[in-house]
Amino acid sequence: MSDESVQSYSNHARWLAPWHFFAIPVLLSNIVVELVRFVRAPSLPAAWVAIVAIALLTGLMCARWMPLRVQDRLIRLEETLRLERLLPDRAREVEHLTRDQLIGVRFASDAEVPHLLDRMVSGELVRRSDVKRAVQHWRADHQRI
Repeated sequence: MSDESVQSYSNHARWLAPWHFFAIPVLLSNIVVELVRFVRAPSLPAAWVAIVAIALLTGLMCARWMPLRVQDRLIRLEETLRLERLLPDRAREVEHLTRDQLIGVRFASDAEVPHLLDRMVSGELVRRSDVKRAVQHWRADHQRI
């Protein structure tokens, strides 16, 4: 396994360069440019172009946000099934985990899941990032959106 494929808390964030470093900055810049044009020379066409610029960014952000929510639902389902398989006698505790806790624990190895579940149920690990930071033996997920 190459170093690039080894995943950890510090390198697991997924950056899609064309989206994060090109499309979003260009669309944000376009909004600023069009709002400045409208302020300098107010007119109905200038207002309309500024509104369309805002709508374009909003629409594309929603188009990105929706698959991420579906991915979160799938992860929640996968992890619920995994935890119920690993810890059948603790199914009631698993039912009460939050979406963020389930998303965070997906990176944990099977061996460390019981300890992490104890910490999540006790309220020590509440946020997704807390759970991820607590993972000692990282289970990589290279298929995220």
